[in-house]
Amino acid sequence: MPEIKKQSAFNKAMQNSNDWILTYAKIMCNLSNKGRLKIYRKLAALLRNRFSLMNSLDMIYNGLTEEGAHPDNPMGIAVSAWGRALHEGHPFSDALKGWAPSRERLMLSVGDVSDLESALLNLIKVTEGSTRMIRPIISAVTYPSFLMMMSVLILYAIGVYMVPPMLSAAPKTVWTGTAKNLVDMSTWIQENWGIAFSVLPVIGITIYATIGIWTGKARVVFDRYPPWSLYKIFTGITWLLSLSALVKGGVPLSIALASLRKESNRYLKERIDGALFHIKNGHNLGQALQKSGMEFPDKQIIADLKIYSELDNFEEALDKLANEWLEESVYLIEQRAEVMNAVAMLTVSGIIAWAVFGTFDMQDQITSSMGK
Repeated sequence: MPEIKKQSAFNKAMQNSNDWILTYAKIMCNLSNKGRLKIYRKLAALLRNRFSLMNSLDMIYNGLTEEGAHPDNPMGIAVSAWGRALHEGHPFSDALKGWAPSRERLMLSVGDVSDLESALLNLIKVTEGSTRMIRPIISAVTYPSFLMMMSVLILYAIGVYMVPPMLSAAPKTVWTGTAKNLVDMSTWIQENWGIAFSVLPVIGITIYATIGIWTGKARVVFDRYPPWSLYKIFTGITWLLSLSALVKGGVPLSIALASLRKESNRYLKERIDGALFHIKNGHNLGQALQKSGMEFPDKQIIADLKIYSELDNFEEALDKLANEWLEESVYLIEQRAEVMNAVAMLTVSGIIAWAVFGTFDMQDQITSSMGK
């Protein structure tokens, strides 16, 4: 009897270990866009050469694990799990549940019944397009934020280390002009340094936390200015690329929009809902987006969609428009990043210049008071 209990405990420990490895593999697979894309690309190539889906996954698994020598490879575990799910009768898009983002599974569900190779290639194009935009967006946000924090640090250093010695040199001086402003700032920042250093991070965290859920007419106005305009561009191009891939895969427009809506945050849902309402009333995609009043994804794109929606080859036109706008959007984001960087640099320079002038003004007033 003790032996049975001991064996049961051992089996339970092994199961817990396997569960931990599986969870770790799922986390790594979800985080590794590059890793998933490499698998999708290999899978599309094998399917193009008329290998079956199961045989393709077996070949990819052998490559990832070096013929089974390294079975703990996270991506190898993922491919193995996909193969087991397929063997149990699940479609490929369902096999990826828990291993890949829901939007990827949505796009691949089109290929489950028609052309998985094309669906994989469309997915790769959409994901790579989204990834291309992330780097300039990060650059557009992080560097100006760093410079603004440097501005606060400069003000703190001036207020704590430069101004107090000058105040003690002339305690009875009645400060005026730029010198008075510098003294006031010095006093405030010594008393409220916690607020001074927390304002920008709090603003940044608030914007980050609400940028995907803030809706309404006020948001339409804020979407015209950074950083909200950058988010609008990124969300708009990702949505348009995904919509193009679904429509090109044979999904009717209204169903494609409804499918994308399920995987969207509140911000994008509001814009899709506005378009769907007018599409159901008989308007084409461009007209529906214009009538929604959201200015999404972009006024020029809406104007183009009003024309392309009337063409017989709308699917091809939409695909071409999405790819052209991707190129333009990357350039546009880089331009806005340069503007934001320039504004931040001017702000830092202005603060330094103001501090220098204030210090000179304090010295002049100290000299004047001592002369009296």
